[in-house]
Amino acid sequence: MNDFEVQSALAETRGLNQWQRVSNIYSAPSKTFEDIKRGNRSWWLPLLITLLSFAVFYAVVSTKVTWTQVYENEQRNIPEFFKQMQERQPPEAKAAAAKNGPIGQAVSVALSPVGVVIMDVIAAALLLATINFGFGGKATFGSLFAVTLYAGLVMWPLKWLLGALASFFVDPESFNIQNYAPTNVGAFLSRQEMPLSLYALVSSLDVTAIWCMVVTGIGVATVAGVKRNSGYIAVFGWWIVGILIGVGFATIVS
Repeated sequence: MNDFEVQSALAETRGLNQWQRVSNIYSAPSKTFEDIKRGNRSWWLPLLITLLSFAVFYAVVSTKVTWTQVYENEQRNIPEFFKQMQERQPPEAKAAAAKNGPIGQAVSVALSPVGVVIMDVIAAALLLATINFGFGGKATFGSLFAVTLYAGLVMWPLKWLLGALASFFVDPESFNIQNYAPTNVGAFLSRQEMPLSLYALVSSLDVTAIWCMVVTGIGVATVAGVKRNSGYIAVFGWWIVGILIGVGFATIVS
């Protein structure tokens, strides 16, 4: 065995560091997931990158758009079902909602990273059951949770940073906090000018989301020790279910 082969064997034994795992997600994701499969599941760096990118987005929206404007935009775009509920409220309740609405909007958006982590936990649990019992995989919850966090790097940081950039160029009155990044057709359309169910569908077909599903499928197959097609079926199957639920809910409330 020559020196190069010895160094390669030692590097594989030691595993990748987190920076290498992060960079490989964008260029060679299978290397990252092979490393996770070997037991190197530390995920604080992708979480930190996700939080920092969100902090940039939040700060830019706070200063360029303001949460009062975001709240007013949301009020114009809420479904007819909720508008009718608001109209039935007494004047005092309407006044309190108008006063506290921007604060509530700012707080709810601030909790977005928590929602992302919760979604990763749920996704890891669903994929664990699907890939192990449905496809004979041998994945663990910890490995799948790490997969979802690393795979999320191709979606959440990109969307938040693009959303921050977009806020410099769009009219604050047209800023849509529900679809802030120009990564899907819905971002270029008005929620008020088309059926809400159709808007939900075209918004779901997001470039970064599809990229994330592909990377997640590779990761699930790798850590579970199954064929890549099985990983894709498991991941895209649940993704389609999520889209159908979202479109169904939009149909009900519209």
